[in-house]
Amino acid sequence: MSKKLVFAVVILVFAAIGVSSAQLKNLVNRPPDGAIVGFLMTDGTVMYQGNGQSDWWRLTPDKSGSYVKGTWKQLASLPSGYVPLYFAAAVLADGRLIIEGGEYNSGNFAFSNMGAIYDPVKNKWTMLKPPKGWGFIGDSPSSVLPDGRFLLGSKFDKRIAVLDPATLTWTNLSSAGKNDRNAEEGWTLMPDGSVVTYDVTKAPHAEKYDITQQKWISLGSTIVDLHSPTTIQGCIPYGKNGCYYPPGEVGPGMLQPDGTVFATGSASNGGSGPGHTAIYHPTTGKWTVGPDFPNGDNAGDSYAVLLPNGHPLVIGATGASYEFDGKKLTPGPFLGYFSHLLVLPTGEVIVGGAETYTAAGKPNPAWAPTITTFPQSVNRGSTYKISGTQFNGISQAQAYGDELESATNYPLVRITNQASGHVFYARTHDHSSMGVATGTTAVSTNFDVPAGAETGASTLEVVANGIASKKVAVTVN
Repeated sequence: MSKKLVFAVVILVFAAIGVSSAQLKNLVNRPPDGAIVGFLMTDGTVMYQGNGQSDWWRLTPDKSGSYVKGTWKQLASLPSGYVPLYFAAAVLADGRLIIEGGEYNSGNFAFSNMGAIYDPVKNKWTMLKPPKGWGFIGDSPSSVLPDGRFLLGSKFDKRIAVLDPATLTWTNLSSAGKNDRNAEEGWTLMPDGSVVTYDVTKAPHAEKYDITQQKWISLGSTIVDLHSPTTIQGCIPYGKNGCYYPPGEVGPGMLQPDGTVFATGSASNGGSGPGHTAIYHPTTGKWTVGPDFPNGDNAGDSYAVLLPNGHPLVIGATGASYEFDGKKLTPGPFLGYFSHLLVLPTGEVIVGGAETYTAAGKPNPAWAPTITTFPQSVNRGSTYKISGTQFNGISQAQAYGDELESATNYPLVRITNQASGHVFYARTHDHSSMGVATGTTAVSTNFDVPAGAETGASTLEVVANGIASKKVAVTVN
């Protein structure tokens, strides 16, 4: 909950280390009503919640594919009565956006059990009923499973439910073995389909949920404490008789290209010390200690992304950014506390919907999607199937301390006209997998060729987590 508490003292790390702002570019058109949280939609646009909280906006890149020169358009607002802030969310395999719960509703503590799903084709929100028996959801952890189902945790207890996007029906699952409640925990999707979390209430313990067994399995101790005590003392009332005692915060966890999880911590030593980090090694089941955050900083309730170069980028509580190269945390540009991070198809990171950051380094070619089967000729307005490998990237590539998930582990299709150089994103949907690091497993998706795409000789590529496949030649008719 530190996101609601403005830090009175900001350590000006950016000024102290003299980081160049050359890699930061302001968007030509700023978000009309600010940008709280954003989602990369499967048509290449970025959808943001505005500061009015019920309003939503779409950023569309220009014809050259530039998001810096992109334009904004207002989308449909949420249904009346649902004005959530700090919720669980995901882009689904069919291209729709789901949001669930909300720590606040209409500006008031509510731990809402409402939810809604957005259809980008119809530009329409539809309200969803909560899982059976769930009176409250609030700011809860969630993840899309490899089979496309949406997994959601109950904030105040250990319950778990899964949504079938096709029928929009919930099923309550067993949470056997859970060490503590789900409050303030984040979930990291693993290649085997499990989700890893490190506890807040029972820190420094870690565990993973096996969806097949419907069981939580202990992952032992993270060695260092990754949680900080709450800065809010006493009871937060909710509902008629509810009383919530915040357990504290942790930082985001990120699956890395080598299969390990980089876990970041909130302030240590009772809130006065630097955030710790730890690395989980699934091949051995062991944890090792990572570097502490420089300058006494920490990652409590902060955003992180996996850069195309394979390094996690984390925003600290001071607003400074840090890049982890597997050994050390290197301070980067000052991006601002609680600035939402999202990796764009261009490989840039969009920061708070207002600027882009380009990191040094290039991706390993082995991480890129590969195209094996594709149509060599396509018609505008028609739908086609494309197959290959690594369409889902090697990680969810985005994380937060707990809620506000906006993972990007799904394929986008980019078509570039060879004569004009103009770029068109074909909306993808119904991906065969929503897993991560799928390796040599064959995967596929469907794509809709835009009616406004330019005809003639073109190239086509699949992009996942900002990393593009090799281009193939297509003709647009």
